[in-house]
Amino acid sequence: MKTSHWIIVLLMPLPAMAQDQPAATLYGTLDAGVVAERGCTTACPATRVSSGVASESHVGIAGREKLNGDVAAVYRLEAGVHADTGAGDPDKLFGRQAFIGLDSRWGVLTLGRQYSLSYEALTGVADPFHGGMAGAASNIAGSAVRRFDNTVKYVTPTVNGWSAGAIYSFGESPFSNKFNRAYGAIIGFEHAPFTLRLAHQRRYNLSDATGVVPLVDYSSRNTLIAANMALKYATIYVGYGVNRGFGSAPYDPVAPYGTMVVPAFTDRSRDLIAGISVPYGNATFMLSAIRKDDRSAANRDATQLAAGVTYALSKRTSVYAAYGKIDNRNGARYTVGNASERGSGNRALTIGLRHSF
Repeated sequence: MKTSHWIIVLLMPLPAMAQDQPAATLYGTLDAGVVAERGCTTACPATRVSSGVASESHVGIAGREKLNGDVAAVYRLEAGVHADTGAGDPDKLFGRQAFIGLDSRWGVLTLGRQYSLSYEALTGVADPFHGGMAGAASNIAGSAVRRFDNTVKYVTPTVNGWSAGAIYSFGESPFSNKFNRAYGAIIGFEHAPFTLRLAHQRRYNLSDATGVVPLVDYSSRNTLIAANMALKYATIYVGYGVNRGFGSAPYDPVAPYGTMVVPAFTDRSRDLIAGISVPYGNATFMLSAIRKDDRSAANRDATQLAAGVTYALSKRTSVYAAYGKIDNRNGARYTVGNASERGSGNRALTIGLRHSF
């Protein structure tokens, strides 16, 4: 049965289930837009309608059951949806998130498929585009890994503005427990108008070797300092990242600039992020500049400049537009993507509509 059919089957019993069980919350976001890409080494895909341009389109179920005292059981199942075709994620039923855990005065402990702490800090704190549209900071900053399977995640309660968290993802490889193993930690401080996150993430990713293909290590270490300050008329965003390992940069391994061009990886780089968002009535204007400083001998630097605007039609519905451009140097192959796609060229214009429920 197709993923989309499974989602329908799972959602249909919810009203009946709610009569005997704690209420489950059904939520989601539908986002569709027009994407125009330019600057590919080979021909870019034609201007097209894409799903999840500003935010990944998804539908989710979340719930909470109070147990003893201040302890509660929590869970979340979140499936990606392609608003342009109606299809679901091809390889996972709940590819965005799937976890269960306990929430208490000592913090939240969850197990399952979950977001990496480094990606949450990048998109939630350092990026005025919050990981979406043509200005997404994840186009050239941080790691390509957004989520980890088989993950244990713990987040402390907030005390005097301070909080911390840690994750451990079991490799569960049939050949070695070290393959695909990942771990990370984060420390945060939040006191209006200031927000700060310090995140570190490490992943072991050794390619499978055969008699012909040698073992290749795409492991990564990513450290990010992210901050923003909400002033009276604007919010200022900054970030600084240190990346090590051949898997530490957001390259698409499937030759992003065309099938005849092999991606060029870097194993040492620095990211510098600066941005601003300015609300004006129902509109919010965004600007960002991101510098990828390649510290390897190849010196494959890149700079992304982006501008965008969102306009709220209501509390749940908004329209948006953004333009992003990446200046690649010395054979770098970074691409302008969005919340759901890695992109194919070094320039892109995105215009779309988003509704949350």
